[in-house]
Amino acid sequence: MTGIITLIVLALLCAYCLRWASQRMRLPVPAYMAVIIVFVLVVLALYGQTLRK
Repeated sequence: MTGIITLIVLALLCAYCLRWASQRMRLPVPAYMAVIIVFVLVVLALYGQTLRK
């Protein structure tokens, strides 16, 4: 349960930081949900890789 909460908090923080950085660099700003979904998929894929070894 703690891992899921940590993943959600990290995804929100990652989305905020990515949106802030893209606004500062005057790049197109991605949607929050798009960033969160990609972040969660990457974290789960990396976690799956560690389970294989």
